[in-house]
Amino acid sequence: MNADFSFAPATGVGSLPGGDAREAAKTVTGSFEDFPFLAELPARGPGADMIGRTAGLLAELYARVEPSGWRIGDRPGRDTKRARSWLREDLDALEEHTQGYEGQLKVQAVGPWTLAAALELRNGEAALSDPGACRDLAGSLAEGLRLHLAEVRRRVPGADVVLQLDEPSLTSVLRGQVRSASGYRTHRAVDRQVVEGTLRDVVGVHGDGPVVVHSCAPDVPFALLRRSGAAAVSFDFSLLTERDDDVIGEAVEAGTRLFAGVVPGVDAPLSDPAGSVMGVRTLWRRLGLRPGLLAEAVTLTPSCGLAGASPGYARRAFAHCVRAARSLADDPE
Repeated sequence: MNADFSFAPATGVGSLPGGDAREAAKTVTGSFEDFPFLAELPARGPGADMIGRTAGLLAELYARVEPSGWRIGDRPGRDTKRARSWLREDLDALEEHTQGYEGQLKVQAVGPWTLAAALELRNGEAALSDPGACRDLAGSLAEGLRLHLAEVRRRVPGADVVLQLDEPSLTSVLRGQVRSASGYRTHRAVDRQVVEGTLRDVVGVHGDGPVVVHSCAPDVPFALLRRSGAAAVSFDFSLLTERDDDVIGEAVEAGTRLFAGVVPGVDAPLSDPAGSVMGVRTLWRRLGLRPGLLAEAVTLTPSCGLAGASPGYARRAFAHCVRAARSLADDPE
């Protein structure tokens, strides 16, 4: 279904520095004319952070901030209201800067397993500790995303909406490396079929629309994500090793697109655009894939969100992604 979808050559991951929604929307739409995204501004505080923002999307589940993090509660409190208010502000700014826009538009939310690893139950343990709580959370997330995607389509009617699920904790969930509240033990690894099935259910809320799964952690489970229905996998290219070659080759040949994070997510010197994609070209040669397939199969991004970068660097990083993508298309070999 999603594997036949082609993506624009460059986009961002999600977060930006600062707290001005209009400025962020202007930066994103000005940088990525073919593939803008709904910016996230975590510097505003709880509710604008990755977990709080997605907690605000949940249907009939609510969360509040405790000293230890976000905890599921009985009713929408001020933290939920703040998260929803900031999301509306961001959508207002995006709508203002996408008048008449037609093309791909990406929105991001935390995926079900990273959410289960981060959200606490009433007893202070992660929802991950309770299989029933994981199911409820995934169902609530799916319904909340369905409503959110409908709202984005209403505000930007010309958009082909792309959903990105952020799953930085997924590998830790699969390996039983998520720490308990005490920190002295870890939660049991979740069965891979359960992980895959839950992801498939959440991916399915987007119908025929494409879903990207993003993780800037090492050892991204490419094959599992492909089986769960992800049209593309977004990752930090610098964390790849040659042992990832086989699964990446299989994913590309099966039609999965790669969102390769080739530009540092924090202020750093930027090489020439061609230099930034040298590793991508080398990987392609190593895999024995057709050079002409490169531009179709790869979208370039920063390695992760840019919340920790300076505003000036964020703009330069976006421009660099666009130029590097052009270099890849013009000279795939």
